[in-house]
Amino acid sequence: MKLPNIQSILFHLARFVAAVIIAQTLFFKFSGSNESKFIFSTLGMEPWGRYGLAVLESFCVLFLLNPSFVWFGSLLSLNLMLGAILSHFVFLGIVVQDDGGLLFFLAIVVFLLSCYLFYVERKKVPYLKEYLD
Repeated sequence: MKLPNIQSILFHLARFVAAVIIAQTLFFKFSGSNESKFIFSTLGMEPWGRYGLAVLESFCVLFLLNPSFVWFGSLLSLNLMLGAILSHFVFLGIVVQDDGGLLFFLAIVVFLLSCYLFYVERKKVPYLKEYLD
């Protein structure tokens, strides 16, 4: 799909911002930072949930950076961030270990960017595109 220039810039900016936000959290999950261990212990998912989600988020980054699979990366990250947001509301609270709500805010940003990206790429989704034409 050919987008007008400003829309193209916004689309690529959204892809890269979402990918960078997800990618920077991977270091903390894979290295076992105290904050990551606290979060996943609170959720009852330490350590395998932390590693599993880090692997899924790695795939999100790869798919978001691959122009052919942005639709899949955005759909996957949208769902993962929805889980993160719900985890904050139900189990963790908005502020986790005095982070000022930064992790919650970043999850909201990635969720909104992923919604935008999926909307733009919706006609590339197999089986869905035949209903949108």
